[in-house]
Parts: sequence; structure tokens; C-alpha cells
Amino acid sequence: MQYEIKGTPFPVVICSLNRGESMITERGSMTWMTRGLKMETSGGGVGKAFGRMFAGEAMFQNIYTAEQDGVSIAFGSSFPGKIIPIEVTPGTQFIVQKSGFLASTSQVELSIAFRKQIGTGLFGGEGFIMQRLSGQGTAFVEIDGEVVQYDLAPGQQMVIDTGYLAMMDASVAMEIESVKGIKNKLLGGEGFFNTIVTGPGRIWIQTSPISNVAMALRPFISSN
Repeated sequence: MQYEIKGTPFPVVICSLNRGESMITERGSMTWMTRGLKMETSGGGVGKAFGRMFAGEAMFQNIYTAEQDGVSIAFGSSFPGKIIPIEVTPGTQFIVQKSGFLASTSQVELSIAFRKQIGTGLFGGEGFIMQRLSGQGTAFVEIDGEVVQYDLAPGQQMVIDTGYLAMMDASVAMEIESVKGIKNKLLGGEGFFNTIVTGPGRIWIQTSPISNVAMALRPFISSN
């Protein structure tokens, strides 16, 4: 599989496939394709289907398989931002924000990544349920806005406003921490929770989470 990422601020990844190669998408993100691709919708079993639903994805996968050489298929982003390609191997797994998965080759597996501190995770809005990418192959992750990457040393921590953590290596530990002080919570304007990540490993921070954009636009949208 060969690929090319084009466009801004709504990027698209164009994948070129040879006979027998397959691509998977969870959200119907296919924007166009040439003739010579067969589509199949699969749930992968009831447990996996409901797991994908809780992780913020559709219950079913769309699998596109090339029936001849030299066909192409494109997957587009749903929000202004970036498409990040990552190489998944048995020794290199990734934890991705809900709905961050765009598409992948067929040997990449998507599953739920439950985090610690269930209570604060539920009320914090982000971080309780994320997505784990494992297996072998190339995956494409959708990032909201621009992206800033850090490589954390063992034990090094960073405090991130809830919703801005887009992706991290599976080796990075993550907790949801309550903001201290009633005044800070009610008057600080930064929300009730922060995400604490601890190295070693890489983290990818997005600059414009879609949830924050939706909240900013809410006062300007009529309720009628």
C-alpha cells in the first residue's frame, strides 16, 4: 500500500492498492475510489462491535479490497486539522482519542482502551474510554487543528487540558486529575479536570478539539 496526504484544512489520504490489499474504515470516511475495489461491511463479532461503539466509533467496519492492481481509495477528515500516519507493530501500539481513528490496512486491530479512575473519567468527559491500535500495518489518525508532539522521558509528566490529548504511545501512563480548589473550578474557566500523562513515550497534542469548538459556538446557535 502506498499513500499520499493532500489538502488543508480538510486533508485527505489517498491510498494506492494492489490486488488483494485491503483498507478498513470505521466511520464511512471513504470520499472517493476508483473502480476495482470491493466493499464489505462487517461487525467482527458482537463484542467487538459494541466495543467500537463505546470507543466512539461505528459498530461496523467497512472493508475495501482491491480486485486488481493500481486502484486507489481516499479517506477524508471530518474536521479541520491533520491526518497523521503511524506504523503499528506488535511492539509499538498507540492509544488514540475517541473517534480519532480514520482508516488502516487490514491487519491493524482497533479495540477499547479503558483507563484508570473510572469516576473522574466519566465526569471528565475524555480519557475514560480511548482507542487502542495494535497488530501490524499502517493506520491514519485524525487530529483536530494543528498537532504538537513531545517525547517524554521516563517519569516526566505533562498536564494537559481535557480534550487536547489526541494520541500517545501505549507506554505512556495517563490519569484524569481533578482541578484543586472550588474557586479554581468555578471561576478559572479551565474546567474541572486535567489529563496527566507520564513518560516514557511520545504524545501528540491537538490545538483545537472539536468538543471545545462546539462549546464555543453553542451561545451563537439558536435553541429554537
